[in-house]
Amino acid sequence: MLTDKKIVVTGGTGSLGKVLVRRLLSGELGKPKQITVFSRDEAKQHEMRLAYQHRKIATDEVIYHNFEQLLQFRIGDVRDFHSINTVLRNADVVFNAAALKQVPSCEYFPFEAVQTNIIGAENIVRAICENHLPVEIVVGISTDKACKPVNVMGMTKAVQERIFIRANLDSPDTQYICVRYGNVLASRGSVIPLFHEQIRRGGPVTITTTEMTRFLLSLEQAVDTIFAALQEGTRGETYIPRVPSARVVDVAKVLIGDRRIKTVVSGVRPGEKLHEILVSEEEASRTIERGNYYVILPVLPELRPSSQLESPLGKEYSSADDLMTETEVAEMLRKHELLIPNKLVYEEDMLA
Repeated sequence: MLTDKKIVVTGGTGSLGKVLVRRLLSGELGKPKQITVFSRDEAKQHEMRLAYQHRKIATDEVIYHNFEQLLQFRIGDVRDFHSINTVLRNADVVFNAAALKQVPSCEYFPFEAVQTNIIGAENIVRAICENHLPVEIVVGISTDKACKPVNVMGMTKAVQERIFIRANLDSPDTQYICVRYGNVLASRGSVIPLFHEQIRRGGPVTITTTEMTRFLLSLEQAVDTIFAALQEGTRGETYIPRVPSARVVDVAKVLIGDRRIKTVVSGVRPGEKLHEILVSEEEASRTIERGNYYVILPVLPELRPSSQLESPLGKEYSSADDLMTETEVAEMLRKHELLIPNKLVYEEDMLA
């Protein structure tokens, strides 16, 4: 599907971006002609470039033998129209992983979130539309916080989804689709790295509230969702992975194990929800099952199929439903090698 395609990954040096680039380079969807990592952090780009240049993996020779031709890095910012306009000039496929995603940061600096999460998306759409760029597919990467949003991060991501979905009406030659998922295990800034650090320091481990629940999935599952949307999605659809959820306090208990470390209830942070929702009640009537995913059909009637939906979801999809037991949480963390605090599968291992 991606053979001989030119791909741009905005925010490509982030936790998700790194795994997405590695999976693209593996050739599982075909051998791309070029992959451009587009981000504003030159230090992270330099580290990522060196990591690929110095690793030698026999099965991935294409990365190293054709490095300069296949994998490129470009400094820029989705906030800047000129910058995004230039990098998209010859792109066939765009993955928009650029985001301000920390909930408290977005609460304290809301317009910064607007500029990246909303204006950045609009710049992508504008560049493609105004210049008739030959982009075939744009995948907007969203979050469960965009569903019934109560915080700035979720509000800006909800608007981003609508910008991309609406863009299908103006660019008939470009297909815009979205993916939406919950907390990613071991991603930068997520709760598990925080708990590991607190455990290493001897505690206490801070729990916002004992009632809080979250959807949990790995970075690989996040990329699986992106690839499923890319392969099977049609314009205006939003892909949702069907993944387990857990109480955050159970995650902390499993990570602490039999260590003599205290937990402290610190209170809900600005903008946080007790439970996350991936599909709202309002969206449920136009949500269908497709394999391992829920697919939300577009809100705009011009983009929806005219026939009546068979077996829509009919109810919201919340992290408070079908919670994992502590044993199941432990099994999940063990599977992803996240139980041992001094063995981190974080940024330094994303390229492995």
